[in-house]
Amino acid sequence: MMQDMTDVRINKYEVPEGVSEYHAIIRVTNPRLTYREQVNAVLAAYADLMEGDLKGASAVFKRFFLSDAANQADYLQALHAERSDCPLSVIEQAPLDGTKIAMWVYAQTGVQTKTLSHGIYEVKHGNYRHLWMAGACNQASNSEYQMRLLFNDYVMQLLENGCSLANNCIRTWLYVQNVDVNYAGVVKARNEVFATQNLTDKTHFIASTGIAGRHANPKVLVQMDAYALDGIKQEQIHYLYAPTHLNPTYEYGVSFERGTYVDYGDRRQVFISGTASINNKGEIVHPGDIRKQTLRMWENVETLLKEAECTYEHVGHLLVYLRDISDYTVVEEMFEERFPDIPKVYLLAPVCRPGWLIEMECMAVKPINDTRYAAY
Repeated sequence: MMQDMTDVRINKYEVPEGVSEYHAIIRVTNPRLTYREQVNAVLAAYADLMEGDLKGASAVFKRFFLSDAANQADYLQALHAERSDCPLSVIEQAPLDGTKIAMWVYAQTGVQTKTLSHGIYEVKHGNYRHLWMAGACNQASNSEYQMRLLFNDYVMQLLENGCSLANNCIRTWLYVQNVDVNYAGVVKARNEVFATQNLTDKTHFIASTGIAGRHANPKVLVQMDAYALDGIKQEQIHYLYAPTHLNPTYEYGVSFERGTYVDYGDRRQVFISGTASINNKGEIVHPGDIRKQTLRMWENVETLLKEAECTYEHVGHLLVYLRDISDYTVVEEMFEERFPDIPKVYLLAPVCRPGWLIEMECMAVKPINDTRYAAY
């Protein structure tokens, strides 16, 4: 019965004698169900997944997308507390198919996992420690102060684990309540903290998505998830620029990388930041036209992937953000026609600049053989 209530899409990157990786998106198929029925259906589908197609794998990160966090998060987190197995990110970004909850899970085989202090979750294999963090937030007086405190706390957490923001943080996700108002404070705080951490236009920044998203507590204006990597050599980390299509972000006053890839002995992992319809002058391309903005966004992401010697065939999942719910039908048709087999979810989440109608992010992985480095 529960299987009939959900749609589960899985991307598998399987390595017979190494770490296999899986991305899964779980969506509800019947929006008429109550919230509790939808939550129970998603969690049942997740349990079946971990005992079925992903048997033997460990979840290393989970994110739930809710339509009304203030009324929904407590019930979800109470249920999750009984079966907690990895970092849990819960954010109000309503699924655009009219349901109340959707889920992205990232899982791997052959890894050892444990929770460290301050909510950092360690995923270990061989020479590497993968450090995941989800749901960090505070209630400082405005978005600038909240962002500064989040980054300062994270710097200390990394330091306690023998890491630094500049050398080890690979990816962040920043969720901003009322992004049109509060994003400027986030940008200011991030720029100032980064400058103290040797993250500048002369060094590098960090791949990131900065997007609208709401915590259950209305006093929380910024929420952060993050991923860092210990045991890595700096030469294994590469930054993506796609200068024919995109400009350096610092040219319009922000500080993040368009994308990052990490080379291991056996694979290349790619992290594409939130990407919209923008050109290499930092201008919005095709204002007001959702179809053309979608096409340009695809082209931008494709160019970033190509710089990492990847294609969409290597992509594990897609998160698609829309400002205007009325664009969902058009966008969903376009994506399902071009990317029918990639797990994906469509979310109501305005981008950081009002003129951008759509944004997307993704992760990708491809096999390589680089004897200079240890396998994943």
